[in-house]
Amino acid sequence: MCGAELHALPEPVQRVARALQDAGHPNAPVMLDDAARTAQQAADALGVALGQIAKSIVFRRKGDEVAVLVVTSGDLRVDEKKVQALVCAEGHKLGRADADFVKGRTGFSIGGVSPLAHRSPPVTLIDERLFRFTEIWAAAGHPHAVFRLTPQALQSLTSAPVCDVTVAA
Repeated sequence: MCGAELHALPEPVQRVARALQDAGHPNAPVMLDDAARTAQQAADALGVALGQIAKSIVFRRKGDEVAVLVVTSGDLRVDEKKVQALVCAEGHKLGRADADFVKGRTGFSIGGVSPLAHRSPPVTLIDERLFRFTEIWAAAGHPHAVFRLTPQALQSLTSAPVCDVTVAA
């Protein structure tokens, strides 16, 4: 992208596109015809395996009200207790984040939360099971926007640790 085509995109997607461009990432966001609010919708629209969708789950760390972003494969469920053990001090809790909290902290609406270009940087964790795939797709700031990358690029772009944060199969 040279910059001119960014103006046609919704503002949150522009933020993601700029962050990707600034990082030298080779793949710009793609706007899908249909919404990809869920991992299944995104996988269907892209014609990829459900696990190749890097879904973003946002939690609220109670006490300091910090957003905690977990990026995991679309075919897995996040184990909230594992996440809490990694990001909360003894005696503190992790809770679900509602739409207002997610929008206020990340600048993205639920269904379009990108793993990068947040309004306020969250505590971010990447699930190790994403590394089963050579190519993954992540939300790009809007329910119709996604971008292609590798799990290694996701880690590089976010500087997030890779952890086991999913429910055992």
